[in-house]
Amino acid sequence: MGNKKKRTIFRISLLLIMLLAISYTLYQNFFTEKMRVQAGEKAPDFLLEDMQGNKVQLSDLNGKGVFLNFWGTWCKPCEKEMPYMERQYKHYKDLGVETLAINIGESEVAIEAFANKYGLTFPILKDKDSAVTETYDITPIPTTFLIDKNGTIVKVITGSMTERDIANYMELIKP
Repeated sequence: MGNKKKRTIFRISLLLIMLLAISYTLYQNFFTEKMRVQAGEKAPDFLLEDMQGNKVQLSDLNGKGVFLNFWGTWCKPCEKEMPYMERQYKHYKDLGVETLAINIGESEVAIEAFANKYGLTFPILKDKDSAVTETYDITPIPTTFLIDKNGTIVKVITGSMTERDIANYMELIKP
């Protein structure tokens, strides 16, 4: 077989692979329904490990309001709001509001360095395989879910928050 024929077969094969990839992407975007967890729904339960190795299950917090934040160490808005979350956590933790910060798939070293830098004391959970992130359909971060004492999502916030916002949200889910 000549070089010209081999090149033609190779190019056609590449073109077919690209067409299949594009078709699959279009199918996924337009014909499969991805259900984002929304306000008014029961928060999907999960079991994750915190930085000290303790298991934390969302359903164990029934009776408390839960400020559930998805974040990453590389995320500038996350970095900005973490000190606000820490101050409000200290104020609201004895008032029945738990703060849980779920880190999305980063190393323990990176998470620990970040937590130490900002003096974070609220529970930081590790979503190593991003299973919880996928369940909650997190696309932009930070994303925060306000969960009431009955485990129902009251509000979903995407993007950064001011300290006043965080205080108001914690007040909203305080039992």
